[in-house]
Amino acid sequence: MSNEELFLNKLGQTNQFPYLIEVESAEGIYIYDKNGKAYMDMIAGVAVNNIGNRHPKVVEAIKNQVDKYLHIMVYGEFIQDSNIAFAQNLTSLLPDSLNCVYPVNSGTEANEAALKLAKRVTGRTEIVSFRGSYHGSTHGSLSVSGNETKKIAYRPLLPDVKFIKHNEFTDLEQITAKTAGVILETVQGDAGVRVSNPEFLKALRKKCNEVGALLIFDEIQCGMGRAGKMFAFEHSGVIPDILTLGKALGGGLPIGALVSSKENLYEFTYNPMLGHITTFGGHPVVTAAANAFLEVMQTEIDFKEVERKGQLLVDMLKVDPEIIEIRRIGMMFAFDMKSFERVEKVVKRCLELGLISFWFLSHPYSFRLSPPLNITEAEMHKAGDIILQAIRETREI
Repeated sequence: MSNEELFLNKLGQTNQFPYLIEVESAEGIYIYDKNGKAYMDMIAGVAVNNIGNRHPKVVEAIKNQVDKYLHIMVYGEFIQDSNIAFAQNLTSLLPDSLNCVYPVNSGTEANEAALKLAKRVTGRTEIVSFRGSYHGSTHGSLSVSGNETKKIAYRPLLPDVKFIKHNEFTDLEQITAKTAGVILETVQGDAGVRVSNPEFLKALRKKCNEVGALLIFDEIQCGMGRAGKMFAFEHSGVIPDILTLGKALGGGLPIGALVSSKENLYEFTYNPMLGHITTFGGHPVVTAAANAFLEVMQTEIDFKEVERKGQLLVDMLKVDPEIIEIRRIGMMFAFDMKSFERVEKVVKRCLELGLISFWFLSHPYSFRLSPPLNITEAEMHKAGDIILQAIRETREI
């Protein structure tokens, strides 16, 4: 069998039309196939490679840790330098109330743990989420995600989940003294880059305070610099009770993080103990990579440049009449076209031309971009030229 046949037959598939690039290597913004063709990774592994692929400081941190030891014990039993350094670094970037970290394996696990923590702290069961949301594909995270098409085959899901409209002030009245937690993507990613109104977030914070519900911000995709600040909630100044992180946090390795107060996270330790438990969460190699990623973000990423280069791409693409609307925050982009068919043709032609773009699960009329934050101006110009060429060459006559 060829590698393609082995891939399709020996590995579980997520869809019927995978990209099928046979990867040889990757460096910075580029992925190279086995024939030597270079692809500009303008989605950064779907908002993962925020500092590009194989950043040398991340690679060095991984190698240094591998030379010491790999997994030694289920999370939470041993004192490990890489865990401590990671937790210290991350919490130093956050408000004082978010002073304790529980590292896990993925963003969806962080959200699962966040839902449990809200119930444990409040003693309530109701979770409020938002239409258009995406929080993961495990049972709990899927239960609080808004895309019914993705959920219907797996019901029944969690009970006591209520959905309200994003940025709709009047819907906040549905948050009551029965609500354990409210979970919100600070920027809704899968819905097509829907930015939360800062005044709405302030009203949401006030409502949660009034009824005693915990506010959970899911910044798995929009955090870690993707929205033009280290954390997307910084745009509003609204601080959550619980923050979930993932994707880019590991510098290319799998990680999630649940961040809250020491007081809240202590609830997982008793009645019952092991309130959340994870074998590989806080893996020393992964937390070493995550700590290196945080250091790179602090020393090498200029958010003014992120904003400038993000706007540069908008200015390039908005001239094409087929781009109906552009939504952007930082380097999170959604480009609306008239139909999924047009989006599909453009995405496929971009791939042929050596540029990786993507689409949204819940907003098929847009293509998405989320390039590495350290993309150069020349690379951004090149990407814009390729996308315009793809639109032009697939245009319906």
